[in-house]
Formats: sequence, C-alpha cells, structure tokens
Amino acid sequence: MNFFRGVMGGQAAGPQPSGAETIQKLCDRVASSTLLEDRRDAVRALKSLSKKYRMEVGTQAMDHLINILQTDRSDSEILGYALDTLYNIICNDEEEEQDENAQKQADDMGAHFTDKFIQDPEHMSVLLNLLQQLPIFMCPQVQGIILVSPMGVSRLMDLLADSREVIRNDGLLLLQQLTKGNAAIQKIVAFENAFERLLDIITEEGSSDGGIVVEDCLLLLLNLLKNNSSNQNFFKEGSYIQRMKPWFEVGDDNSGWSAQKVTNLHLMLQLVRVMVSPVNSPGATASCQKSMYLCGLLQQLCTILMATGVPADILTETINTVSEVIRGSQVNQDYFASVNAPSNPPRPAIVVLLMSMVNERQPFVLRCAVLYCFQCFLYKNQKGQGEIVATLLPSTIDANSISAGQLLCGGLFSADSLSNWCAAVALAHALQDNLTQKEQLLRVQLATSMGNPPVSLLQQCTNILSQGDKIVRRGSKVQTRVGLLMLLCTWISNCPIAVTHFLHNQENVPFLTAQISENLGEDERLVQGLCALLLGICIYYNDNSLENYTKEKLKQLIEKRIGKENFVEKLVFVAKHELYSRAAQKPQPVFPSPEQMLFDHEFTKLVKELEGVITKAVHKSSEEEKKEEEVKKTLEQHDNIVTQYKELIREQDAQIQELKEKVSSMSSQNEQLQTTVTQQLSQIQQHKDQYNILKLKLGKDNQSQSNSQGDGSQVNGLQTEELTQLREEVDQLRKQHTLLQTQLGDKDALINTLTAEGSAGASDNTELLKELEALRSQVQSQSAEINQLKTERQELLRRSSDTVPSSDSSLDAAKMAELESRLAAQTAETEKLKEETKRLSESRAGLEQQLASATSTVAILQTEKAKLQTEVQESKKEQDDLLMLLADQDQKIHSLKQRLKNLGETVEDEDDLDAKDQTDDDEEEEEEEEDED
Repeated sequence: MNFFRGVMGGQAAGPQPSGAETIQKLCDRVASSTLLEDRRDAVRALKSLSKKYRMEVGTQAMDHLINILQTDRSDSEILGYALDTLYNIICNDEEEEQDENAQKQADDMGAHFTDKFIQDPEHMSVLLNLLQQLPIFMCPQVQGIILVSPMGVSRLMDLLADSREVIRNDGLLLLQQLTKGNAAIQKIVAFENAFERLLDIITEEGSSDGGIVVEDCLLLLLNLLKNNSSNQNFFKEGSYIQRMKPWFEVGDDNSGWSAQKVTNLHLMLQLVRVMVSPVNSPGATASCQKSMYLCGLLQQLCTILMATGVPADILTETINTVSEVIRGSQVNQDYFASVNAPSNPPRPAIVVLLMSMVNERQPFVLRCAVLYCFQCFLYKNQKGQGEIVATLLPSTIDANSISAGQLLCGGLFSADSLSNWCAAVALAHALQDNLTQKEQLLRVQLATSMGNPPVSLLQQCTNILSQGDKIVRRGSKVQTRVGLLMLLCTWISNCPIAVTHFLHNQENVPFLTAQISENLGEDERLVQGLCALLLGICIYYNDNSLENYTKEKLKQLIEKRIGKENFVEKLVFVAKHELYSRAAQKPQPVFPSPEQMLFDHEFTKLVKELEGVITKAVHKSSEEEKKEEEVKKTLEQHDNIVTQYKELIREQDAQIQELKEKVSSMSSQNEQLQTTVTQQLSQIQQHKDQYNILKLKLGKDNQSQSNSQGDGSQVNGLQTEELTQLREEVDQLRKQHTLLQTQLGDKDALINTLTAEGSAGASDNTELLKELEALRSQVQSQSAEINQLKTERQELLRRSSDTVPSSDSSLDAAKMAELESRLAAQTAETEKLKEETKRLSESRAGLEQQLASATSTVAILQTEKAKLQTEVQESKKEQDDLLMLLADQDQKIHSLKQRLKNLGETVEDEDDLDAKDQTDDDEEEEEEEEDED
C-alpha cells in the first residue's frame, strides 16, 4: 500500500525525514553508489536543496562534491550539477532581497565555506585543471559560452594579473586552449591588454633563459598573432616589436644551452616569422620588416647567425627567420649583403652560408634553410641579382677569394646531386624576371680541362644533359637533371638571345626530341615533361634568327618525331606531379627527405604561366601565326598611336595648367588694375569738383568786372587776373591730358598682355577693331581741336598785346610767353598721346591674331574701352568748356577795345591789321625788285 501511495503521490504515514537527514542520505548515496546514474541523481537532488538548506549541504556535502570533480570528469552532466551546488553554497544569491541581518548572516556563511574550500590547495588545482580540460574536450561549446558571457574574457584575463603564480600559470594554460582557432576570442584577449601583460611576464621570468612559464606565454602569443591580421597590426602599432629585441641578445659563451632555452628561443623566432610571413598582406609584412630593421632586431638576428656555438636547430630557425625578414625589402636586403662573418679575413655572410649549402656534410634542413635565405635575398632584388652574376663574369673574378658565383658553379658541377639541385635553383633565382642578367650570364666562360678551350656556362649545362661521358652518369640522377632543366628553362624564357645561343648548339634539339619521344618510368616522365617545356620555350621565344631552327621548323620536327598530342601530354604531366603541388603551396623549400627535393616554388609559377601558351603555340599553323603577327603588329601600332595620344594629352594638360596659372596671374593683375582705375576715377572726380569751383569763381569775377569802372591800369589788372585764371585752366587741362596719357599707357600694357594670352573670336574682333578705329579718330579730332584752340589763343594774345598800354607791355609779354610755353608743353603731350594712339593702331594686327583664342578677356577689353571712351568724352567736354571761356574772353577783349575807343585811343580792327600787313609785304617786294634792277 505504501508503494502505491508513493507512486500515486499519496502522503505516506509516519513522521517525514528532516532536511539534514535527507542531505545525509544523499551524501551516502554519492559516496557509496557504484553506478554513475545513481551518483548523478543524488548530486542533482543536492543541487535542488542547496539554496534552501545552504548550511547543511555545505557542511555535509562539500567534500563529496569535490571528490566528484576529481573522479567523474568524463561526465559533463554530473560535473555541472556539482559545480552549481558548490556555487550555491559559497556565493550569495544577489537576486533575493534580504534584510540587513539576513544579508550579514549569508555573507558570513559564504565566507566560511570559501575559507573551508581554499584551505586545501588541491581544491583550487582541481578546479583549474577542470577548466583546462574542459576546453580540450568541448572547445567550441566553451568558447561560445564565454563569448556570450558578459565580461567573460575580462575575468579570465584578470588571472594573468593574480599575485599567486599558481593561479596565473593555470590561467595561461586556460587561455591557450580558449584562443585556439577562435579569432573573436583572440581579438578580445588582445584588446584586454594581453600583449603588455604577457611581455611583462616574459621579462620578469628571464626572457629566453626563463622556464616553462615563458614557454606558455610564447605559445599564447602565437595563438593570438598567427593568421590574425588585426592582432598583428595591433602588435606592431603598439610598438611591441621593439620589445622583442632583448630576447635575442645572447652572450659570447654559447656553450651549454638548456633544453628549455632552446625551446623558448625557437618559439621567439617563430613569433618573429609570424609577423613577416609571406602569407600576410604585402603592406603589413613590409611595415613589420621596416620596424624590425629600425629597432635593430634584424641586426641582432644576424649576430646570432654568425655566432659560434649556437645549436643547429636554433641556427636553422634563425636562418629561416632572417630570410623572411629580408624577403622583398630592399633596405633589409642591402643590410644583409653588408653583413660579414667574424673570420680572418672577413667573408660576406652570403658566401659563408653558400659554403654550407653546397657542403654535403651539413644537415639537410640547414642546407634547405640556406637556400631559402638566398632565395629571399634575391626576391625582387635586381641589385642583388646583378652582384651575384657579376662574381661570375671574367672582368670581376678575384682569384684570391671565394665568391658566391664560384660556389654556385662548384655546387652545380659537383658529385652531390643535392648540391647540383640547390646550386641550379639558387642560380635560377639570380636570373628571375631579370632580362639583363640573363644576357650577362651568357658571357660566363668555364675552363673544362687542360688543353681544351673554355666553354660557356650555358654550353656546359647542356653538355651535362646530353653528352655520353662520366658527367652524364652523374647527371643521370633525376634530381640533378631536374635542377639543370629548371635552370635552363628559367634562363632562356623571355630571352630570345639566350634561346638563339641554346639552339646554336646542334646537339641540343636532337637530344630534347629523343628524350621526349621515349617511353620511360614515372621519374623519367618528369624529366621528359621538363624537356618538353624547354623545347616549347625555344619555340615560343624564338626570333627566327637561325634558319635551321625557326618556329615553323621546330613545330614540324615535333609533329614528325614526337607528335603534337604526345608532346602536350608530356608537358602537362609536370603540373600533375605530387611534388609540384607541394612546392607550389609556399615559398619555403620544406621537404621530408632529400630525394623529394625536386621543384622550386618560383619555378612552379613559370610552369603555370608557360604551359598554356606553349600548347597553343605548338598547335598553331603558320597561317595563324602570320595572322597573329599581323594582329600583333596592328596592336603595336595601336599602342604607339595610343602612346602618342597619351603624350599629346600630357602636353595639353601641361599647357592647360600653364594657361590656368596665367589666367590666375591675369586675374590678380586685373584686380590691381581695377583698384588703380577706382583711384583714378576718384582723382578725376576731385578734379571735376575743383573745376566747378573755379568756374563758379570765374563767373563771379566776370560779374564784378562788368559793373566796375576804372582807368587803363584797372583794365590791365583785370586782364592780368583773367590771364592768371586762364593759365590755371590751361594747367588743369594739361593735368587732364597727363592723366589721359597714363590711362592710355595702362590700356596699352593690358593690350600687350592680351596679345600674349589671346582673346575672342573673329566676328567680335572685327567689331572691336572698328571701335578702336573710332577711338583713334576721336583722339585725332581732339588733337585738331586743341591745335585750333592754340592758334586762336595765340591770335588772341597777339591782339591783346597790341591793345594794352606800353607801360605794362613787357609784363604782359612775359605772362603771355609763360602761357605760350605751357601751351607748347600741352601740345607736346598731345603729340605723345597721338603717338600712343598710333602705336595702339599698329598693334592691331597682333591683337587680331591673339584675340581669336581668349574669348573671356573680350569683356574686360570692352569694359576698359568703354571707360576710355568715357574719359575722352569727359576730356572733350572740358575742352568745350574751355572754348566757352575763350569766347567769353574774346567778348571781354572786344568790350575793352570799345572802352579804349571811347577814351580816345586808336584801336585797329583785325581787317585793318591784315590790310596793313599786306601793304607792308607789297612794299618789301617792290624794294627787292628795285635792288635787283
């Protein structure tokens, strides 16, 4: 019955167990149950009771829960229940609202259980070990939980700053697991100041001489930086590269390197390589290479490179690191070329390294590292390529020293096939993408034996492949033959002169066709494919300079001896080879064994580039080639035309830029002229005001004179005052003409500027010239009026002098002379004005030509012309006013004559004077006739 009540949910009879008793029974089940399911159910029940019976669970179950963490690590579910239960009894529930006493009691309880938990150091180790292993087995899930947890990574980073080394070291291990393959966590850790903390720990622990903690820090740094461009940039921008330099400051005594130091330094070198890896973006790599040179890190690495007593694996990794630090960086490559080994006499580091590469007693990995270093030194370094090739030329060979070229030639023809391959690849890199050095290397001559003439390096390489003596038996090794074929393909590709030199040897083409047409094993098929590639290069880059080996004849030879399909099949076999695919992945030559060292990374690029074009070239007929040549010539002509147009456009751009500068200069000059014109207008207005004042004053004087009565002396005084006034007016007129002359000079300068720059179209030009002609007519008219005015004034003055009393005649004559001199000056100025106007007319022809190209300046010229016309009109108006004044003066003189007549004085009229003059002239003529008789 009790059973059915329990199943149906009924209340069992009898007293119920207390909470402490229930917890005791659950603890017994955890401790004694052999089945994992029973223990899991018991721990789940403890979790459900841990909040309500916090004291009882903490007192009775803590040891059992810790034991679960140690024994049941394989079950994540029971681990989760145990950790949740421990959290409930140690930590307070922040969500519940409690009074002050209850809160204090809960805090005391939490502190009590926390103290009990950490009394045994093993408890903390259990938790940290669990944290380390959890990411190992469930890394993606744990990483996802940490990413969504607020401040999750920040709290883990706090472990690195913990003063307890155990906590800090276990925190390093935990972060190592969490940062593997998760770029998001890597970025968060990096921006939580991880680089600063880790570098500080490495320094505190003794850098490369430190222990396992330094290794853990370096492994974490590798996780953060490898394949993470964002963190790499942050590391560089934070100037952390400079802090890596002290890691490589090894002492003079390099004996007795500990295993831990070797491991640490190996990881440090890997960190440097991560920052300058060829797989990084070129810009980021170049920036890091520059920083490593400026801070002295490259110099420090080269010191290790040339030091003695350095372990072989460290030396090998240092060579690889230096290789990538200098790869593609001209500054770093130049520095590396200047490094010398501490020997007597000093030898360049390049020579010392090449000696190791061609020495068959050196370790294989070390020789591969030296080859990679040499390749990186020559990568995009035409200067270095020229220096290496120059050591082979006859004019630069030094018999007293060993050069890089001599070492390469020695390795190329040595008995060691690996040395043959390495030397051939190294020499091919000295020719990579450098047509000049390919042609220079054709000059290299080699002495073969006593009594025989020297042969070229190209000839010797082909002899090794084709001749049937002892050299062939050495060259028959696949590795040697592949190396030589790669060198020859690199050498003659894109170099028609080298192709001609190669074809000039009558034995080369028959040897290649014989090799390709045979049916051999897989290794020999690789050699056949490379021979097909070499023959295809001879076709594609053939300039048809040799009659027996033109493109068409070589293709006919392939069709007859080999067959086009068979040729193409052998050619494409190269790219299908397994070792070809492995070499194409990355620049560094990494091979598990010397026998698998067949292909070079740069050579795989050449094969990929030439395979398609050679296949097309072999299948093309002569007619198609002719068409292609015609198309090529057409394209070249088109390119030449395009180039000419580009040059024309550049010239026009330069002219436009020059014109823009001139327009800017003219605009500035125009502004200055506008300012000058404004000032002149202001001055003209001032002169007009003065003229009006004088005119009003003269009118008042005339009125007073008409009402006055006096004798001859008063008449003389009045005439003197009038002459003074007239002199002032003439002086004013002179100033006006001077101003007009200045303005015309300014306009002439402006017209000269416009002559240099150009102006408007033909129709506007004609109209403008008409206006200029009208302006000249106006100026001429003005000059005529001035001349007429001068004549009348002289006549008036002459008559006036005849009518004044004799006592004042001398004074009046002086005044009249002064007035005449001023009028003469005015006349001279008017003549200058005429000359300026004439010069303006003469420049009309030049103006007509220039005005056709600068329409924008017509408006300026028209404006200036209008202003000039206005000024001429104003000057004409002033002259009219002056004529009116002269008419008034004539009236006054007539009035004075009348008064003189009234006073009894004899006054001759103009007609009488003219008759008298005529009579005098007649009398003089009669006297002259009488004298002649």
